[in-house]
Amino acid sequence: MARFRDRAEAGRLLAELLRDYKGRDDVVVLALPRGGVPVAYEVAEALGLPLDVFVVRKLGAPGHPELAMGAIASGGLVVLNKGVAAALGVDEAGVRRVIESELAELQRREALYCGTNDPPDVEGKTVILVDDGLATGSTMKAAALAVRQLNPARVVVAVPVAAKETCEEFEDVVDETVCAVTPRPFHAVGLWYDDFSQTSDEEVREFLASARAHTRS
Repeated sequence: MARFRDRAEAGRLLAELLRDYKGRDDVVVLALPRGGVPVAYEVAEALGLPLDVFVVRKLGAPGHPELAMGAIASGGLVVLNKGVAAALGVDEAGVRRVIESELAELQRREALYCGTNDPPDVEGKTVILVDDGLATGSTMKAAALAVRQLNPARVVVAVPVAAKETCEEFEDVVDETVCAVTPRPFHAVGLWYDDFSQTSDEEVREFLASARAHTRS
């Protein structure tokens, strides 16, 4: 299966699969930074839709940061799996400490990208959540659950590449899942890009500034 040259090419392909949403005033594209932003930028540009970011930080268990107890998202929205926290022996005070630590980084990114700590206004709208790919899908799942708390009309998850099994897991979480390619074997998102270099904070700001300028014009 062919690989994408870069995130921009992947975004343009993804936009083709989302063309039913083109030009609608009740749809907003939310990118998961940082790697999802260049992809989402192309989607928003091609479809004439507004672009914003939705920052998500995993809540790793104390001493086992790779194990997610949940996540915190834009606006301080918290999605917590209390069963996982309890199984790992993490009490409420421990959970609070992890939340406070991740909240500081989340607010730093929001202030850097958006100049605000308020979540995007998506009430009654269709939200298209975009990332550069899904491996386990845990971050995107947390983002989808957090966006649900903002009362959108519909939530769509859209990515250029993902494990087929991961895409199928979203059927009970969101209203629509668009995975452009689902290669087997999958292994990792980065393997399906010729250029998978890290997206910088400055690049995120440039993409958002450009998208907002186009939206205003």
